[in-house]
Amino acid sequence: MGYSMRLFATFFLVAMLLLSTEMGPMSGGAEARTCESQSHSFKGPCVGDTNCASVCQTEGFIGGDCRGLRRQCFCTRNC
Repeated sequence: MGYSMRLFATFFLVAMLLLSTEMGPMSGGAEARTCESQSHSFKGPCVGDTNCASVCQTEGFIGGDCRGLRRQCFCTRNC
């Protein structure tokens, strides 16, 4: 009887762990999608995310960051 109770407790703990990670705040249920586009007015190599984000905000986006091997500025907004 002790072995089956231990097995049940282990199974229950694993099931609760899986359910809690799926229903957490990052489950994506009400989260908005993020779209991105390359900046049209950013000039030169993108070395700082702060500068990129500032330029993107002047273009009407909510933020931006440097990406890729060529370090280009990509702007982000909610879709």
